[in-house]
Amino acid sequence: MRLIRRWLVAGLVVWLPIAATLIIVRLLVDLLDQTMLILPPAWRPDALLGMHIPGLGVVVSLLIVLVTGALVANFLGRRLLEWAEKAVNRIPLVRSVYGGVKKLTETVFSDQQNAFREVVMLQYPREGLWTLGFRTGTASREISRHTAQDMVTVYVPTTPNPTSGYVVIMPESDLVRLKMSVEDALQLIISMGAVRPEDREDGMPSPIDLPAPPQ
Repeated sequence: MRLIRRWLVAGLVVWLPIAATLIIVRLLVDLLDQTMLILPPAWRPDALLGMHIPGLGVVVSLLIVLVTGALVANFLGRRLLEWAEKAVNRIPLVRSVYGGVKKLTETVFSDQQNAFREVVMLQYPREGLWTLGFRTGTASREISRHTAQDMVTVYVPTTPNPTSGYVVIMPESDLVRLKMSVEDALQLIISMGAVRPEDREDGMPSPIDLPAPPQ
């Protein structure tokens, strides 16, 4: 029974990540396939080819993003975007959602920003307890003026779901900068500390003790 239990655990370790990955990829592909609905019915591949091609919406979505980026990268496109944003900002609820998502997107993808590109260690939620966080930026001048020191904002993710967490405003001198990559930090957080970056780099065995083949 002990050997069967070890085999069962080893099999789950192999198949659960594969199954979860396939499910998430399938959901994303099905979601992106909905972009085909923006095309006129006569122009859709289902009507032209007489068959449904899974994943074609991914290609269409990438083309839409690339074309949109090419349009807004020139002077006329930026003017049109500014006009559209002014119209959106006049809608009470929509402007709050759009403004927040836009700021987050600009922060994450901008080359001039360091958000989510630097892993830090800080004492949280109290002194003596350490946790990982991501330095997201510099606090506002008003906050630094009230505290009489340079303050920074740090995002502290929760385990095992790093998409939720807390924003901590603290002195920059209290941060411990790490050379750890963002990917390694996220793996450490998602695995609840079971997967350490040095284990993967040193080629150490997995925490799961795989059974040896029977003699």
